[in-house]
Amino acid sequence: MTDSLPPSDLQDVPDAVVTRERSWLPSLVWLIPVVAALVGLSLVIKAVLEQGPTITISLPTAEGLEAGKTKVKYKDVDIGVIKTITLSPDRRRVIASVDLRKEAETFAVSDSRFWVVKPRVGTSGISGLGTLLSGAYIGVDAGKSKAARKDFVGLDVPPVVTADVPGRKFTLLADDLGSLDIGSLIYYRRIEVGQVVGYNLDEQGKGVVLRIFVKAPYDRFVTGNTRFWHASGVDIQLDAGGFKVNTQSLATVVSGGIAFQAPPEDDPVAQAPAGAVFTLAADQAGALKQADGKALTMVAYFQQSLRGLATGAPIDFRGVVLGEVKSIGIEYDRARQDFRMPVTLLIYPERLRGSGVKVGSEPEFLAALVKRGLRAQLRTGSFLTGQLYVAFDFFPKAPATTFDSRRRPLVLPTLQGSLDELQSAVAEIVNKVQKIPFDQIGNNANDTLVTLNATLKNMDQLIKRVDGELAPEAKAALVEARKAMGSAADTLAVDNPLQQDVRSTLSELSKAAQSLRVLTEYLERHPESLLRGKKEDSE
Repeated sequence: MTDSLPPSDLQDVPDAVVTRERSWLPSLVWLIPVVAALVGLSLVIKAVLEQGPTITISLPTAEGLEAGKTKVKYKDVDIGVIKTITLSPDRRRVIASVDLRKEAETFAVSDSRFWVVKPRVGTSGISGLGTLLSGAYIGVDAGKSKAARKDFVGLDVPPVVTADVPGRKFTLLADDLGSLDIGSLIYYRRIEVGQVVGYNLDEQGKGVVLRIFVKAPYDRFVTGNTRFWHASGVDIQLDAGGFKVNTQSLATVVSGGIAFQAPPEDDPVAQAPAGAVFTLAADQAGALKQADGKALTMVAYFQQSLRGLATGAPIDFRGVVLGEVKSIGIEYDRARQDFRMPVTLLIYPERLRGSGVKVGSEPEFLAALVKRGLRAQLRTGSFLTGQLYVAFDFFPKAPATTFDSRRRPLVLPTLQGSLDELQSAVAEIVNKVQKIPFDQIGNNANDTLVTLNATLKNMDQLIKRVDGELAPEAKAALVEARKAMGSAADTLAVDNPLQQDVRSTLSELSKAAQSLRVLTEYLERHPESLLRGKKEDSE
């Protein structure tokens, strides 16, 4: 309608005013930052709720570690990451700050252990080869304690046995470590059942304390009477018994090992508790031998060389070992003005119980045996090793001697060894051989050889003479003999007239013999014909 109004009227019309309708709802422009703030707040709350504990691990070096990248793993599952790596205040170690996941907060306890996993070569083998491609990481041995902990000291080497392996730990006391080390294997009847997990010197520094772990179910074989011994390397013994070689397995030759077993003659006993303490013997024989009770000390004086006799050599009575040599010495006998060699012997009377000997009356019993000819004698256990041992035996023809049963220590009479007797006999033979006039015999033999040489020369001259004088005549005789043999052959030829005459003569002789046979037969039938003649002739 305004278009139809004249221009003059349009000037009087007021301008239109636009008025917006007010709304209580906020503008959509503010909705986006509000939503973003809510999402961020929820993420922060979620991160706070899911954030695990932060711990620090003191390590000897940061080799192979990198902040923000190096993981913390348990059984190859990521449970955390190294956040920062700094030096310790004394600059001797590095401090790695680790953020653990929420589900890994149970690892932050007092008995958890951490170490760097990387390629290692140890007595138990090669480990950590997978880190050659993936890089080093922090390994964890989960603890079982309930006490929380934030600061840890990392292990220099990985633990041999982790807490999740079933079994029990025991303690061994030894004089020295030998060839053992952490990771050395433990055997039961040559089956691998555990490992050495640690060792240290005792408080006095006079021995070694070893901590071992025996895996289940083999730990039940560790009982109250179990004996442990070194099974390390190759056990080579050169003694009076000869040459002996013993080893538990090929692995013990390189890294050493320990074996255990209960004495076979003992009755079964209860299992030993965890942490039980045992003594580690030097070898199997020493570990399993029965207790011998109190030893009886004796002394035997020898008047011969003791080379080959060593401390610990056996004392043998007809194949049964009754004790061992304790010490070897030398004394000067002023009465005889000569040296004698005292050998201290340890005799175990308990080993004679089966023979009916009363343990409380050894001196009187020994006095009776000495009276019957009991003597101590050195004998060779092996010609290969040259080792000697002390033998107890009866020698009825031995010279009589006195035995003081009240003397301490008891002195057992001795007898010269058979080897020394043999050496004396050999020495006598050598002396006799030395008395033989080999020079005179050699001179006579030389004269004989000169005479023989002259005789041979004469024979050589004779042979040359025979060859020069008789050989031509002998050759001519052989020619004549050959001619005679040729003539005889011609005479005996088939076409020779002489052969024909001989055949005719032989034929006539055959006819004559036949006529003679006919005549003989006729005379046998008609003997009277010798007087009367033939009947035909008489008629």
